[in-house]
Amino acid sequence: MNSLSTYKAFRVEEKDGEFISTIREILFDSLATGELLIKVQYSSLNYKDALSASGNKGVTRNYPHTPGIDAVGTIVSSKSSKFKVEEAVIVTSYDLGMNTNGGFGQFIKVPEDWAVKLPENLSMKEAMIIGTAGLTAGMSVLRLTETVKPEDGVIVVSGATGGVGSLSVAILNKLGYEVSAITGKETEIEFLKKLGADNIILRKDFEEIDKKPLLKPTFAGAIDTVGGVILDNIIKSISPMGVVTCCGNVASPKLDLTVFPFILRGISLIGIDSQNYPMKYREVVWSKLANEWKTDSLAETCTEISLSELDEKIDLMLKGKLKGRTVVKMEI
Repeated sequence: MNSLSTYKAFRVEEKDGEFISTIREILFDSLATGELLIKVQYSSLNYKDALSASGNKGVTRNYPHTPGIDAVGTIVSSKSSKFKVEEAVIVTSYDLGMNTNGGFGQFIKVPEDWAVKLPENLSMKEAMIIGTAGLTAGMSVLRLTETVKPEDGVIVVSGATGGVGSLSVAILNKLGYEVSAITGKETEIEFLKKLGADNIILRKDFEEIDKKPLLKPTFAGAIDTVGGVILDNIIKSISPMGVVTCCGNVASPKLDLTVFPFILRGISLIGIDSQNYPMKYREVVWSKLANEWKTDSLAETCTEISLSELDEKIDLMLKGKLKGRTVVKMEI
């Protein structure tokens, strides 16, 4: 058990209607109840973290608060029969970093049901390069590949320079799929090609596709991370019996569609909810991410920062100017 009374954290406070973040000393008493006390070695920056840090009450109800929906570290105290002191564990999603103090602090306390043992073939840093974004990508790939095989045709990935999109491109490439990547960032074409994208589609061109109920069947399947018009046009462009997974709505939560793609082409639309994904499937996906899905380009998707650099990266993320994954090293 840690003998200190305080730990350091990236803390967000509400003052006169504004949300201000600082690195502060926090009492251990502020931690939630749970069977596991974990010393955090790495966290990572996700869109939900940026929303929480900017005061989005749909993500975090009460402040002051420590964001960070991802964490990996070592157990320093355990009241669980499943986990032992000094074991390395990953904690992602559930309520971590939303209304429970999260991974942007040196310590977290969580229920045992939130933790997954760190796979042997994965370092702590690699686990956070993957993080919730990679877990979401893995869930999407798992559901997609249950039906669509490499020989069936091209898979299209939207938001391809983002965390989920970039890791999806890399995993699909490793599994032998031909991948088309949709991006709004013309400067990142080489980045996407290094990850394994075979074709690059500029977002401005894809959004201009006409509004017919069905479009030319171009893709065997898709992983969509943005929603809105992009998802509309993806669905209308899927070949018969194809599969689309969707996990984001940063463009829009609305769809403007007929039922024709689903009835006339028999396609499937599968929603991916990484926050409450059942643990037995999480363990399967983490195992695959650490082994047969582990990509050589994992480091290519990552920028490592310290807590003191978080404010700048949060601002860039909210402006849509980050690419790949941002990993936070907790040494201060």
